[in-house]
Amino acid sequence: MDNIMRYLAVFFLFLAPVLVVPAFADASDISAASRSVVRVVVFSTADGQQSIVSIGSGVAVARDKIVTNAHVVEMARGDDSAQIVIVPSDGAQSYRASVVASLSGKDLALLQLKSGSLVPASIFAGVIADGADVFAIGYPASVDIALEQSEADVLRPQQPVKTRGTVSSGRTSKTVESLLHTAPIAPGNSGGPIVDACGRVLGINSFGSVPTDGGAEFYFAISARELTTFLANRGIEFRSVRGDCRSAADLTRAEAELEASTRVKMDKEARVAAELQRSREGKVRSDAEHAVIAERENYLAFAALLLVVSALAGGAAWQFAERGQRDRFKAACAAGAVIFVMAVGIFAARPSFNEVDDRVRAVLTADAPDNAVGQKTAVNSLAPVAKTCILQPERSRVTMSDTADVAFTWQSDGCVNGRTQYVENGDRWIRSFVPNNDAQISVVSYVPETEIYRIERFLPGNAAMQSAREARQLYDVKTCTADPSQRTNIENMNKAIAAQLPPTPNEILLFACSNR
Repeated sequence: MDNIMRYLAVFFLFLAPVLVVPAFADASDISAASRSVVRVVVFSTADGQQSIVSIGSGVAVARDKIVTNAHVVEMARGDDSAQIVIVPSDGAQSYRASVVASLSGKDLALLQLKSGSLVPASIFAGVIADGADVFAIGYPASVDIALEQSEADVLRPQQPVKTRGTVSSGRTSKTVESLLHTAPIAPGNSGGPIVDACGRVLGINSFGSVPTDGGAEFYFAISARELTTFLANRGIEFRSVRGDCRSAADLTRAEAELEASTRVKMDKEARVAAELQRSREGKVRSDAEHAVIAERENYLAFAALLLVVSALAGGAAWQFAERGQRDRFKAACAAGAVIFVMAVGIFAARPSFNEVDDRVRAVLTADAPDNAVGQKTAVNSLAPVAKTCILQPERSRVTMSDTADVAFTWQSDGCVNGRTQYVENGDRWIRSFVPNNDAQISVVSYVPETEIYRIERFLPGNAAMQSAREARQLYDVKTCTADPSQRTNIENMNKAIAAQLPPTPNEILLFACSNR
């Protein structure tokens, strides 16, 4: 029993070796999660000299708020001369912070930046699968020592270290709900996040076991549920997301296969409709041809009959002339001439075979609604149509956004909400967005034929964000336009922004739309 207790002994600062994470998740996902991770350095002043008394990690939960372990900043709480410095993973400067809340029993503390802004992380609110891959992100002191980092180096923004492990569900501390995992951490990792393969925070690293006699090391993180309760009780708004963590590549491939299958189905329906249309047109043409032939025969028969009557009138006129009956001769000649003219007129008025096409068009036009089998009626109007789009979770990858319905108005020329112009690319309309305040880039597309609205969101670093903002500012494309040159500008802007993007998006949101 004593040996078992020794194996389970825990501590708040670790002596575990640190491993570099092998390639598993999309690299951009873990890099995106790293943007929210900071180094937390506590300085104390004694006899006019400042010295570092504690180093840990933390994660931004709002633009100006950071969560870390309570034990990392414990010495700053009781020392007025102590200062807390926050060193972000990217950028060119550090920030000062103060402790605004601490809960020693849960080993959680909330820090408030005195200036500056950070990229908030997303906290996963779903169920973590047993054996799921996880990644610890933080600033282990053993790495700093191995790399001979000076105090100045420690205070300079640097990328955090990422290590990989797995979750073992069903085991937790008695005093605080914790997550048992095997992602190696060391002194300095305390307060940093443990994230899933999508970069969503699953917990805050806090303590670990001390192995003896060659036993394995295990690590514990304060659970996301404890973290969200801690934040909610203090009125802190934070990003909370759900949904399975699916590989962006797998999701994109599955969507491509679904689109291909849908396209095959639509093409088949179009072929069936076209065949039905051709069959209908064939019947209408056959009926029109028979009708014209019948009418021509009737006209010819009537004209022939009139010619016979005209000939009889001519014969009668000849008989009257022989008998010297002059008045009757004139009447018979006149009647014969009139009847002959009528025969010629009826013959000339007979329906032409050229009328077949006109009759076919007239019938098909009258029956147009019935001919659109399986087809949507084409609308050439530019009138805006109100759309409501609902997220399809099974076809999405949610890492940072809420999943509320999307509402917009759509015009067939690509104008959205009467102010934002999209450009056509194949069967879809596309627009890229680079906000000034959020560290994210969105590529939004809409396919009118299938009514699929898709948002691909990328989370690059500061340099890529700045390059994307500069690329966007080269083009003045603020309104809807029918001007071809302006649309070309939008297309060029989309391409310039795309050049700054990683190969795969960090988030994919797919919505199915319908008319409101």
